[in-house]
Amino acid sequence: MSHHCHDEHHDHSGHSHGDGAEHDHSDDITPALQFSLYQHIDFDKIVTLNEATYGSGKAVIKKTWAERLDTEVEIESDADEQLLVGVPFTGQVKLHSILIRTSDSDSAPQTLKAIINREGIDFSTAEDLEGTQTFELSRTSEVQELPVRRARFSSVRHLTLFFPDNFSEGEEDVTRISYLGFKGEWMQLGRAPQNIIYEAAANPADHALKGTNVNQMGSGIGGRGNN
Repeated sequence: MSHHCHDEHHDHSGHSHGDGAEHDHSDDITPALQFSLYQHIDFDKIVTLNEATYGSGKAVIKKTWAERLDTEVEIESDADEQLLVGVPFTGQVKLHSILIRTSDSDSAPQTLKAIINREGIDFSTAEDLEGTQTFELSRTSEVQELPVRRARFSSVRHLTLFFPDNFSEGEEDVTRISYLGFKGEWMQLGRAPQNIIYEAAANPADHALKGTNVNQMGSGIGGRGNN
């Protein structure tokens, strides 16, 4: 693992990696958006450390499910392969799973350490913390759904995603992520959890989606949670 200084630079442009094949799955929309937490992310307070292009972390998380295959916008690491993304929610959530799309390349992150309710942490702190749950990711361009241990993620106000490495085995210092999403239940103070089944700006055109069927996301997924 590289241990370069994580300086913030704003003058690097992201790379685009197009997918050759697309498939029309009109039944993607309902299972994909059920329990979506998209509308309850505090986008203005998202913080990404070591992103090559300022604001790219926020831009990737702002993608809707319909935009998940778009690679024009992606998070690309800068000084080395590590990335740290802090995602605040507008209320308390019961997190069910994390959705991530990377690529079948050395730039795909290999490990994800999820840490809850610790705002403003840096790389050194993230490395030292045991984390709430750690996942082994797959090297794939499919959307990976990573189920969390729900008992540990029942009261989440802030979620930190720490990506310490990628599949390059030290030779590729750039990590790229093109989609991040979250599923769960949002809890408004004084009320029961609300099951969200829509995303912001949803419209009938969203039902004609192209890409991987969400019901098949389990194929090729290596998102196993470790203790």
